[in-house]
Amino acid sequence: MVSAVAVPLTVVPDTTQQAIGYPSLFLLVLIGALVPVVPTGALVSSAAVVAFHRAAPLSMVLVFATASLAAFLGDVALYWLGRRGMRSRNGSRWLEAIRARAPEERLEQAQEKLADHDVTVLVLSRLVPAGRLPVMLACLIADWPVRRFVRGNLPACLAWAATYQLIGVLGGSLFDEPWQGVLAAILLTVLISVAPGVWRHLRGPAAP
Repeated sequence: MVSAVAVPLTVVPDTTQQAIGYPSLFLLVLIGALVPVVPTGALVSSAAVVAFHRAAPLSMVLVFATASLAAFLGDVALYWLGRRGMRSRNGSRWLEAIRARAPEERLEQAQEKLADHDVTVLVLSRLVPAGRLPVMLACLIADWPVRRFVRGNLPACLAWAATYQLIGVLGGSLFDEPWQGVLAAILLTVLISVAPGVWRHLRGPAAP
């Protein structure tokens, strides 16, 4: 009798965590794609750590599917809003938000690379810290239709989710406790995100 009651009591908390966790991950990554202030990479890595410690392949698949779908939908929505802003006489706050986070130097580089390598640059832009918005703005300036952006953005989001999930798995494999792996994954993703900016600062302004 005791064992019959104990099984549901051990299963329910984990089921409840998953029921809350995956929708929360989806919502936060979606918001992070639309409003690029949420550290979405750290969120995916942290979720991957927890899934890794559950030792459940299905959990890993769900984290990957949830993160990549949310990032994809958020990117497409932001691009669509940006196109509306480009066609509007007064622009839009979404377009201004993209412009504000796409410095002129990064935008020029993104435009040159987009002209040379097309969709490949869009895929790589999601893997480079602070690379997504300059390339997205370059696509808007080049007047890419939404359908063309979608074709390039899908593999970009899949590669992004897989990369940050791998970071989480590596962090989780180094520690016995999930919270330690989560902390390691967060620190690693933050380090990756700030490293390019620090390098540019140390290198100084480029020669004319």
